[in-house]
Amino acid sequence: MSLTMKDIRAWKPEELSQRLAGPPEAVAKILSVMAGAGIAEAQALYAQALLDGRGVARNPVEALRLFIEAAQAGHVMAMNMVGRCCEQGWGTPVDKTLAAQWYKAAADRGLDWAMYNLATLHCLGEGVPLDRKEALRLYRKAMNLGHVKSINMVGGFYEDGWVVERDLGQAADHYRRAAEGGDFRGQFNHARMLILVGKTVEAQDWLRRIPETATPAFLEKARGWLADHAPGLLGAIEQPPASA
Repeated sequence: MSLTMKDIRAWKPEELSQRLAGPPEAVAKILSVMAGAGIAEAQALYAQALLDGRGVARNPVEALRLFIEAAQAGHVMAMNMVGRCCEQGWGTPVDKTLAAQWYKAAADRGLDWAMYNLATLHCLGEGVPLDRKEALRLYRKAMNLGHVKSINMVGGFYEDGWVVERDLGQAADHYRRAAEGGDFRGQFNHARMLILVGKTVEAQDWLRRIPETATPAFLEKARGWLADHAPGLLGAIEQPPASA
């Protein structure tokens, strides 16, 4: 028998929470029903499942449709995800100008991820004017909300002397904070700064954490830097963390 909203409404809150923590296929079915009933949070979550192919066949076009529905209902993360779809070409042609508009809508409503994404477009001059001053403002705003990837990016501004005066101490401090927050780019940058001051043992501990969350493309870049600057530490980035 097919699951219905009547069935879902009969569940107690704790039962619904328990079921939503279950196998991906079962979760996707529940979210599908709730999304069909117009519940914005379920639309956003089911859209993400469709985008990732988690518990359901991957369908970026349908994912985008649901993100838009949720966004139009005021769901801020869905606004950000419409922007991501437009930026990356998921379920729609790439349109970075439109992506920036969606990011701005979500950023204006206080979403740190949207601030980060819009700042990155300003850094690249894609879909919006190249404006590092505005990018830094947005990164700092997201950073103050605890967004670790933004903390790392602010560190990059200090290291490169973009907008602010070059300050390697500030850069190192931001990278450390991003690393401690779990950002793999922050972990690499923190390790890199440690290597440059001779603290290779401490750097090795951070390098070992990077493969847990880093993308293959980033790992390749990290290996390239290590090959040039600290070949003796290349093995660290291939090993599981000590706690594993």
